[in-house]
Amino acid sequence: MFMPIARLPRLPSLLDRKIYKTGQTRGADDDEIYQNRVGRNSTVLIPYMARGRPAIFPSEKEFENGYIVLIPPSEYFNQQNPDAFLKGKGLFLGKNALIFYEKREDWNKNNPESINWQPAKSRRSPLGGSYVARIPATTAHTNGGKIIRGFDTTSNKGAGIRVYEYSSSIITKQCRDQLEVLYWLCRDYESASLSSGMTINDIQTRRAAILKSCDEQGLLDYDKLYLARTINKNKNTVCPLCLEELSGKGFVTRMQQAEGREVNDLTVTEVNLFHIRELIVGAYNHVPYNLGWGHHHCNVVTKDAGIMNTLNWMVTIINRNILAGYLEEVKSGK
Repeated sequence: MFMPIARLPRLPSLLDRKIYKTGQTRGADDDEIYQNRVGRNSTVLIPYMARGRPAIFPSEKEFENGYIVLIPPSEYFNQQNPDAFLKGKGLFLGKNALIFYEKREDWNKNNPESINWQPAKSRRSPLGGSYVARIPATTAHTNGGKIIRGFDTTSNKGAGIRVYEYSSSIITKQCRDQLEVLYWLCRDYESASLSSGMTINDIQTRRAAILKSCDEQGLLDYDKLYLARTINKNKNTVCPLCLEELSGKGFVTRMQQAEGREVNDLTVTEVNLFHIRELIVGAYNHVPYNLGWGHHHCNVVTKDAGIMNTLNWMVTIINRNILAGYLEEVKSGK
């Protein structure tokens, strides 16, 4: 009989934390409008200019914790009847929309404090205000200090998450299950797990249960995993960029640090989460069969450019080095 996931033997702590964190958004500084590392089903911030772009899923009504459309001041104040204009688009200040000040010139031209507007403070309707502001400091003005209004307290920092990072709680769970499967498809999963404190019985029990669960959920289609560049033809997990087989030890081993630049609390491991199709506005790409594990350095190189764009760039770099004669010098060891 299938054992519920909650009762399965625990994963090594670094691996368990790594899989859990895939359900969180990327980091954000205090001066940004976004929340820092929260669940992917949190309140979504939709740029006004991007609102009309087609998206696969979900529609605005399906966001689990609501959404807020961020409107540039120029778009609002340049309308003859701005509230009526927004109403025609299904938007209402203080309910599902806010004016978002990012430029000092907009703040000076249409200062919200001069018209007694209040900064928003709630992520769910009613929002408790009509605007938010994140304007960087500048030395070009006499009063050039940074302007931060709304969602700026320690307990209420950030208005929401980037729209393209959204994933429902159900899909996030599916992603986590599939990402765990990819660990168990590493060629040396057994030795990596043993070295991290699991017993052979725990390894066999957990691996069999997760593979069975994913198979039942439709998350273990090897052909799809191969096309997604997450496994090779031998059904072993690979880095989506360089296609080298991954070692299970990379999931449970912290990054080697440069001498003299060590950080005591470093938690970055050699293997990182990899989005096959990059996260972009207008698509929801944190979904099964679009997530894999890759080398930390391959992930850094790819960034938000996407795998194919990165590979094409690499080809250009290599060809340029060959034409310049440098690559031949590297090959000959000169």
